[in-house]
Amino acid sequence: MEYINMETWPRKEHYAYFHSMDYPMFNISMNLDATNFLRFVKEHKLSFYYAMGFAAAQAANQIPEFRCRIRGEQVVLHERVHPSFTDLDKDTGLFKYVQVDLTEDIFSFSEKAVQKSAAQTFFMDVNEEARDDLLYITCVPWVSFTQVTHPIALGGDDSIPRIAWGKYFASGEKILLPFSIQANHALMDGFHAGKYVEQLQSFLDSL
Repeated sequence: MEYINMETWPRKEHYAYFHSMDYPMFNISMNLDATNFLRFVKEHKLSFYYAMGFAAAQAANQIPEFRCRIRGEQVVLHERVHPSFTDLDKDTGLFKYVQVDLTEDIFSFSEKAVQKSAAQTFFMDVNEEARDDLLYITCVPWVSFTQVTHPIALGGDDSIPRIAWGKYFASGEKILLPFSIQANHALMDGFHAGKYVEQLQSFLDSL
């Protein structure tokens, strides 16, 4: 992790402008092509959710802006960020926050996520909640949404990106996945979100 030099940072003016706003978040939603990815997870008997969580975090780590976080008057750049995802308890209909450090491959991560989620019986780990080297990930598998927003803490320092996807659906010969990115505009723009989507789609196609 390193601290950004705010005086020489090329984004200094953009940061100051958006950081002064009451609600500096922006949201972009689109459909990803999940045709190849769905085939892959079925062939390897992986959880679509955990495998997609790996893919989303893997792509985010390729874009420095997705690894920046606001800490008071400073901005830090993490070497690596990790997924923190919601997981549903089917008996109660309530979810829990499960944090899993990213591994080097989709198979070991999926296995680790299955094990940690099964073992966790509490809503959230307060120690993990204090971390900011995370990506908040969730899924709404019942709805093929066109837009989604997430709760944030007002004040400008909430800078962890929120990533969500919905129910995939067929469109011709393709399987499309509704996908959403919510991020703090002080740290990134639509340009960076676009680079992220390109990186993620490339990963999904390459499996």
